[in-house]
Amino acid sequence: MGGTEREIRKLYYSISEVSEIADLKQYVLRYWETEFSSLKPKKNKAGNRIYRQSDVDMVLKIKDLLYDQKFTIEGARQQLRNDTVQMPKKGFISDSQNQLKDLFHSIKEELQGILDTIWQE
Repeated sequence: MGGTEREIRKLYYSISEVSEIADLKQYVLRYWETEFSSLKPKKNKAGNRIYRQSDVDMVLKIKDLLYDQKFTIEGARQQLRNDTVQMPKKGFISDSQNQLKDLFHSIKEELQGILDTIWQE
């Protein structure tokens, strides 16, 4: 495993840990909080930022959009909005999920038929 990958995921990360994981300066992370509404780490009682895994994932996504894919900040914001719109809502079942559900139901019925045949012999 690489130096920035962790075998055990923590519940919360400090800004210095996220800075190290993402290979970014802390001031960049603080700036991105002002530019991307989807990046809002909580603060503990002492006022220090605490990043959840989803926050770390968002930092890495933003870094990819800005540094690797060369989006502008506005372009990255738009891309993140598009990604959010395309994600299915909780409880929403997509067509492919319905197809899988139907397939599993058919397989279950077929297996039940085989079991019934075996038990009758």
